[in-house]
Amino acid sequence: MSEGYVPVAREEDIAIGEVAVVHAEGKSLALGHCADGTWGAIDNVCTHDGGTLGEGELDECTVECPRHGARFDLKTGEVKALPAVYPVNSYPVRIVDGRVEVKIDVSTRELEIG
Repeated sequence: MSEGYVPVAREEDIAIGEVAVVHAEGKSLALGHCADGTWGAIDNVCTHDGGTLGEGELDECTVECPRHGARFDLKTGEVKALPAVYPVNSYPVRIVDGRVEVKIDVSTRELEIG
């Protein structure tokens, strides 16, 4: 039973300490494999100016936007460093038989950019 989870990658596709762009049912997400071995997924857009978070760098479990250095918690979507001031949506992640699955049918808010 999927329980609202959608497969987006295989575990071996994203090494620990890496983040990547994945797509799930029309959503673009930044999926990361945190330093502690856990996973996180957030909207793939920086709320500072629309940069692509999945092309950024991952430090512990915080992703840095490659454009201006805004940082977001990969598990909560919370802003960790300016210049962004608005959070992004976060999505639960689970591993099933080597598949990385993201739950996308969760309550989200419209993103504020700027």
